[in-house]
Amino acid sequence: MSASRPQTEKKSAARGSLLGIEELPASEINRLLLLARKMNPAKTRPLLRGKRVLLLFYEASTRTRTSFEVAAQALGAETTLVISSGSSIEKGESLLDTAYTLRAVGADAIVVRHPNAGAPHLMASYLDIPVINAGDGMHEHPTQALLDAYTILKHKKKLTGLQVTIVGDIYHSRVARSAIHLLSKAGAKLTLCGPPELLPEMATTLVKGLRISRSCEEAVRGADVVMILRVQRERLAGLKVSLPDYVSRYQMTMARLRMAKPDALLMHPGPIIRGLELTWDVADCPQSVIVEEVHNGVPLRMAVLARAMGKAA
Repeated sequence: MSASRPQTEKKSAARGSLLGIEELPASEINRLLLLARKMNPAKTRPLLRGKRVLLLFYEASTRTRTSFEVAAQALGAETTLVISSGSSIEKGESLLDTAYTLRAVGADAIVVRHPNAGAPHLMASYLDIPVINAGDGMHEHPTQALLDAYTILKHKKKLTGLQVTIVGDIYHSRVARSAIHLLSKAGAKLTLCGPPELLPEMATTLVKGLRISRSCEEAVRGADVVMILRVQRERLAGLKVSLPDYVSRYQMTMARLRMAKPDALLMHPGPIIRGLELTWDVADCPQSVIVEEVHNGVPLRMAVLARAMGKAA
């Protein structure tokens, strides 16, 4: 397909695209995690010299956007950031027309974050270049799940058999969905914890073997990994559970964290809200790998970009 001529019929996503964890085979997950180990952000590897990576962000982002930008540049690629504010997107340009424009100006891969679930899949079905999902609505955030798995493996020998507890707003969390799919495929045992308003019983249909607990103490007891999710105050408005009630029942405190295994990891995808979903001392405790997660996002996303461009050898 010519770079200037839009594809008008749907097709399969270009090789190297990363749209979600649910459809990604376990073998590809393992391959990406192994490749990430070979990546050193401090030492530039010109694997993608001459390539252009377009970062298309319809939502605000600090960690993910910066991480992809640093990762691309560490591989020798050129990067261009496109945000909705001040662009043709703000004037009402459609997602596909924006995608065609970016392809026409020479994009070799597009990293996209969008508030609507399925937006990266739509783009990928019309473009002949890899599309990487950096978060789509309440659907998935595949690279966050991959970097979390990478972080866990830095401390644990394997994912299989680990007891992993996820606490918080599971209903709205694309991070949780991707993590659940990945950890389940890896053989971890998952417990979800939160109030019914933020964790409906139907969550158990995501994958087989999921367990739901309404008690934070019970959910955390004996866990190898405790993952806390951000809770937005505005999402509690109008629900039966109030902010003080949520804090009382589900906030991660040191007393609750001590119910997990002594070497349990405390994780959070960020941004963290101290005093809401976790206390200040928990955020900074020796078991916390929150800052390490951010650091590990770069080598992991270097692996994702190398795979996208066929440079994963």
